[in-house]
Amino acid sequence: MIKKESRAKTRSYKHWKLRHNIKGTPERPRLAVFRSNKHMYAQIIDDTAGNTLVSASTVQKEVQAELEKTNNVDAAAYLGKVIGERALEKGITTVVFDRGGFLYQGKISALADAAREAGLKF
Repeated sequence: MIKKESRAKTRSYKHWKLRHNIKGTPERPRLAVFRSNKHMYAQIIDDTAGNTLVSASTVQKEVQAELEKTNNVDAAAYLGKVIGERALEKGITTVVFDRGGFLYQGKISALADAAREAGLKF
């Protein structure tokens, strides 16, 4: 019988491989994305100092108030817009995109596209 590894373990391994190539610097921090079954989270991180510069998630009340559901493509697009606006307020214009081991489709691509439209470059 062939045993198949869990999706979470596979995603974790993919993220580990991606993180060897993606580093956030003060000039170009890392936009890290995580999604669970109910919510999405986005952070802009400076890896050299280990600081989170900007964060947004669908758990936050001001974001959740604008959404009908917190786990669909529309919620991801809104979250991308919010993280892009907050980053521009802090003076961050360019980032490195870290998809967190998730496939670049659906919610992840919607978040990335909305962040680009909000003014982030990556």
